[in-house]
Amino acid sequence: MMDRLIPISLILLSTLTHVFAQSSTTAPVPTGIPIQGDYTGPLRPRVHYSPPKGFMNDPNGLFKDSNGTWHLYYQYNPTDVVAGNQHWGHATSPDLYTWTNQPIALFPPNSTSGVFSGSIVTDPGNTSGFFPNTTNGVVAIYTLNTPEKQTQEIAYSFDDGYTFTPYAGNPVLDVNSKQFRDPKVVRYGDNWVMVIAFAAEYVIGIYTSPDLKTWTHASNVSHVGFLGVQYECPNLVELPIRSGDNSSNGRGADEEKGWVLTISINPGAPLGGSITQYFPGEFNGTHFTPHDGATRLSNFGKDDYAGQFFYNQSVSIGWASNWEYTNLVPTAKEGWRSSMTLPRENYLVDTGVKGWELVQEIYDLQPIVSNNLTSSRNLVNTSQEVGFGDGNGTAVYFDLNITLPTNITFSPYASINFTFSTASSGEQLKGGYILAGATPYTIWVDRGKTNGFEYPLFTEKFSASQLKPAQRIQGIIDKSLSEIYVDNGALVGTVDVYPTAPFTKLSVGTGDLPEGSNVSLEVWELKDTWA
Repeated sequence: MMDRLIPISLILLSTLTHVFAQSSTTAPVPTGIPIQGDYTGPLRPRVHYSPPKGFMNDPNGLFKDSNGTWHLYYQYNPTDVVAGNQHWGHATSPDLYTWTNQPIALFPPNSTSGVFSGSIVTDPGNTSGFFPNTTNGVVAIYTLNTPEKQTQEIAYSFDDGYTFTPYAGNPVLDVNSKQFRDPKVVRYGDNWVMVIAFAAEYVIGIYTSPDLKTWTHASNVSHVGFLGVQYECPNLVELPIRSGDNSSNGRGADEEKGWVLTISINPGAPLGGSITQYFPGEFNGTHFTPHDGATRLSNFGKDDYAGQFFYNQSVSIGWASNWEYTNLVPTAKEGWRSSMTLPRENYLVDTGVKGWELVQEIYDLQPIVSNNLTSSRNLVNTSQEVGFGDGNGTAVYFDLNITLPTNITFSPYASINFTFSTASSGEQLKGGYILAGATPYTIWVDRGKTNGFEYPLFTEKFSASQLKPAQRIQGIIDKSLSEIYVDNGALVGTVDVYPTAPFTKLSVGTGDLPEGSNVSLEVWELKDTWA
């Protein structure tokens, strides 16, 4: 078994979040060249982004440049496989799946400070004054963490975000606090708007600025949702409003929109550790008001934190890990730790009695869809097995479309089930959908039948329920990461999983479904984007 004995020192380290000690190594940090990594390890995801080496956490500064290239920045320790020594790593992609590692984008000014989370905006109107001769200026807004306090700084780029120059007038915002971080900036009318966490006070501050340099406090959002130990990584974003049965294809730019505030907490999630919660509401440029008093979670799994939206887009990416155990997971044997979630297309739906909810669709998979492994048009009360990966595993995507008769009472045993399994070790990642019983219409996932990582807080089972039966279930297994999407992202579950041997088989089956049901199954291999 891998990593079964966990030193006490590492258990303590795993509870740390943004208040990091510096890295335990003095290795030099590469400057001006991309860090090289080995992407062939048995736990390395093939379609989810992971760093070339070292430790990665929160996504930062997501934006799409003037050439249509997607930029992902992230909290990065390039010299160790635990949190600390925070820089901004950088990768680019034409499609949000095929990534190219770039040189580190932002460096701390000295060995006792760190460049913590933040965001990026484009400034085509030169409101900042940095870009008098160009319309593709890029500005990063981030927290500089020092032993004395956390302040907000900016840096600007003339080359679409590949290199940055720190502003000579930094810091641009200083409230003399050690717990004041993670600025997310958006454009509203003629002003810039920043949401930022007063982490230990359970307050999200809202600030405005005409030029990204001078900031004025406008209002606060205080003590909403799960409090946990601290607030982190807020997002304020305007998203499309759509009906629940729509997909993202063919949507117009003139559709109705609504606002969402997201707040990440750590620790204090219902399942333990870190999680992201969201609040649909109204925003007038200075004040945000939630539509209701409900607390909604963005994920029913345990491994999706600090998600950020690309600037001026409805697309997001999250960090696929949890602070309870991220510094302990066995991918360190391959020289890296942590992955990002799949990219997601987001919109709001008015569900009626439950109010406004966030839908997170898988972003267009077409660039990476490869071999069709099976196509079954009626998987009712039967099962099917599909092998994949030539014994070495790969990334696999399945899509179940479900039609059920209405106005019936389901059998107590009516269910849809799926299992990923290994050939040599007999390990399994199991999941399914319960249609009746004590918890009707419930998606569930169980990672407890894998042997590559054992830790008291590595929760095994996850579930979430719906008011109506699911019409679609999508799932991906990607070496050490699995994601489940119900009804095009109405429910999303992200779980890390660490088998001792590769997953090489998918079994899907249904049982006790009533007459008139139809379940179709499609399974595809996904391209190895790091080949």
